[in-house]
Amino acid sequence: MNRLFTIYIKAIIVLIFFSTCNNIESRPKEEQDIDAHNRLKQKANEAITYCENNNYNTDFCILIDMRIHSGKNRMFVWNFKTKDIDRQALCAHGCGKGDKLSTEAKPVFSNTEGSLCSSLGKYKLGIRSYSQWGINVHYKMHGLEKTNSNAYKRIIVFHSHTPLPDKEIYPKHLPMGWSFGCPVTSNEMMKYMDKKLQNSKKPTLMWIYY
Repeated sequence: MNRLFTIYIKAIIVLIFFSTCNNIESRPKEEQDIDAHNRLKQKANEAITYCENNNYNTDFCILIDMRIHSGKNRMFVWNFKTKDIDRQALCAHGCGKGDKLSTEAKPVFSNTEGSLCSSLGKYKLGIRSYSQWGINVHYKMHGLEKTNSNAYKRIIVFHSHTPLPDKEIYPKHLPMGWSFGCPVTSNEMMKYMDKKLQNSKKPTLMWIYY
């Protein structure tokens, strides 16, 4: 009897453990949205401190939450003055390859050259240059942390891609293959960002997080 009771208790513990470790996409949408907003505000608070201490643009930054469903807006232009979102858009993650293969629902992150993965961390947006994709404009990206230090060598740049929608497509995901590690957004978002970045007199911070 005691042995059966012990087995029963262990089974309950296992069920409780797995129920609390569910994938984020299985949780109610409202909870996911609240968590994402809280992460955004926390990163924004950390971002303004970083920008002030490092002589970066203190008008706005770009925050990208890769934990958000790829069919939902997860790129945010955060206004440091109003402490709110100026604009938001979809953003593709790197498709990866080999043992670092991403899926539509689950991005895999890597700083390794040739991985085709997105890299987490803070970036300084560099010079404006020609792109063969989207509106034919891209911005160089300089990784500022160990997790993205190879970004420039990997030719990770901020650009758009014409097929990428300007509106959310949730519950569908963005297709894989539109990004080889770059934060890729819609043409409309890129046009908006291009104007803002050209008018910025100081380097602008982009922060990709999960």
